[in-house]
Amino acid sequence: MDAPPLIQLTGLTKTYGSGTAAFQALRGVDLVIQAGEFTAVMGPSGSGKSTVMNLIGCLDTPTSGDYRFRGISVVGLTRDQRALLRRRHLGFVFQGFHLLARTSAQENVELPLLYRGESASRRHALAQRALQQVGLAGWEHHTPAELSGGQQQRVAIARAIVSEPTVLLADEPTGNLDSARGREIMELLSGLNHAHGITVIMVTHEPEMAAYARRVVHFRDGLIAREEHQAPSPVAAAPTAVGETG
Repeated sequence: MDAPPLIQLTGLTKTYGSGTAAFQALRGVDLVIQAGEFTAVMGPSGSGKSTVMNLIGCLDTPTSGDYRFRGISVVGLTRDQRALLRRRHLGFVFQGFHLLARTSAQENVELPLLYRGESASRRHALAQRALQQVGLAGWEHHTPAELSGGQQQRVAIARAIVSEPTVLLADEPTGNLDSARGREIMELLSGLNHAHGITVIMVTHEPEMAAYARRVVHFRDGLIAREEHQAPSPVAAAPTAVGETG
């Protein structure tokens, strides 16, 4: 018997407000994402792309429809069970880096492991490995103020992958970066997808960044308007730059 898809959305809707003030952000979305995919989600403001990301990330719940993760209905989970799903399987990268200002890169990366109750020695080892994966070995003790925008986003990505998530959800991850730094971050995400098999789902409004994905899903008016399958932009197999300064 074939394994179920990693992520399956069926007839998913989301309505905010009620009565005459109601806004239907999603109007019946069907979407399947297999393990190991790199999918970009695009669409104009208000199209539903960020809403669907929040639902997949268990940051919100749908009004109706079904969301299954490895065949298990997420809609039927309790709040604590959804939190456990987030903690064990999902990593998040946002447009704003959301790093603690007076805290070192290593301590920022260790935060998810602290919430999981890992020992100090294991937190240190895993954080160092994650920083090495994103090309920041040697930068462990620098605070965000001592890092460039590109480096801060790398720290944020290291924090997202330190717990070895099944899925990396990236919401406009290059939005605060110039084009050169944006390409570096996209090459990093592509490298993690190719070398480590992490499923990547990324919201972006930039076609240049969406070109790194294998599939582009276009949203409009709360529905999927169309999908495109493409050969992704060529990337390095894995990030190795220790002294990246972008």
